Amino acid sequence: MLNLKFIQENKETVIERLAVKNFDAREPVEKIIELDNLRKALQQEAEAKQAEMNATAKEIGKLMQTGQKEEAEKARKETAQLKNDIAELNNRRNEVGTQLNDLLLRLPNLPHISVAKGKSDADNEIVKIVDNIPQKHADDLPHWELAKKYDLIDFETGVKITGAGFPLYKGLGARLQRALITFFLDENTRAGYQEVQPPLMVNADSGYGTGQLPDKDGQMYYVGEDHLYLIPTAEVPVTNIYRDMIVEGERLPIKNTAYSACFRREAGSYGKDVRGLNRLHQFDKVEIVQITRPEVSYEALDGMVKHVESLLVKLELPYRIVRLCGGDISFTSALTYDFEVYSKAQEKWLEVSSVSNFEEFQANRLKLRFKDKGDKKTTVCHTLNGSALALPRIVAALLENNQCPEGIRLPKVLQAFMGTDMIK
Repeated sequence: MLNLKFIQENKETVIERLAVKNFDAREPVEKIIELDNLRKALQQEAEAKQAEMNATAKEIGKLMQTGQKEEAEKARKETAQLKNDIAELNNRRNEVGTQLNDLLLRLPNLPHISVAKGKSDADNEIVKIVDNIPQKHADDLPHWELAKKYDLIDFETGVKITGAGFPLYKGLGARLQRALITFFLDENTRAGYQEVQPPLMVNADSGYGTGQLPDKDGQMYYVGEDHLYLIPTAEVPVTNIYRDMIVEGERLPIKNTAYSACFRREAGSYGKDVRGLNRLHQFDKVEIVQITRPEVSYEALDGMVKHVESLLVKLELPYRIVRLCGGDISFTSALTYDFEVYSKAQEKWLEVSSVSNFEEFQANRLKLRFKDKGDKKTTVCHTLNGSALALPRIVAALLENNQCPEGIRLPKVLQAFMGTDMIK
């Protein structure tokens, strides 16, 4: 959520920067300012009437002591009317506050100054690309055929059990999932991230806290009877650990990592790259989250990007790093770098990680602040997160890029976890 005072004082800046995200903010921003001014005016009027009522109440006692009963009764009626007026003003102020909060929740985060204006992922900037792109051979198979050939993933049985987008991993396919999860968690903890195991469902407050609600309401699976949401990413429960907290400044940065299953309805994406593991409703992912001081959050972002890059290097996968343009960056993010791995059999790049700085956008919603020892004032934190890494497309690239006549070669870092150097 954007800071209301910042919006009031920098109206044109907010409108101009949100235009980079192709969001026309003029009408909502002007409405936000109008409602905020009205809320303040109602508050001031209520306070003035409260002061008048207090003064009148004191006068009643004096009038009674001096025997002026008629005047005292008249003052009582005035007090009762003032009390009703105050109640009406407070109710009206609360209604305006609700409208104001709803508009603020629907206003995207401001993009960082380095974010270029663009309409889609076609306008993203390639920051880095490795030069070991594998060449496709005539007999190369896509990962969904390799998964069937080596009995790693059963897509058909997953459809029978649940539906499309819910694969069944088996044998070495299941072991590969477990190996990747363990490898990612071990690497993350070695980099200073504390491992946590969060719930797989969250309440609405958590969804609003990290910005999935109301923006991504239609993309989340909702358990209506219990009013809970299946998580789309571990970012949501892990970041919400710190909701409504004032953190001691000496604890920063806070660094967490978590493995979780992730659930996404992917509404509106049917027919788009849905073969095999390319787009799923349930998938595994390991996440990293940081809570930092504002002045070091972009240094932290750079460190997270380097860490994710190191994972892809160790997996021996061809990759590129992309800085997202305004038309592709998320509702909550100020700056995002995507990592993509090359799929040899499909001859295209597959996104496997997004690493983002949300600045104070999530922290404002979460009411997450920090205070240094001896200070009375609190400061809003900055939050960051990244995939380290999402498994489905990593598995797709590992299978496709490492296929050979003898089977599927495994990168060295996974061989000990797998108990073999090749899937045969």
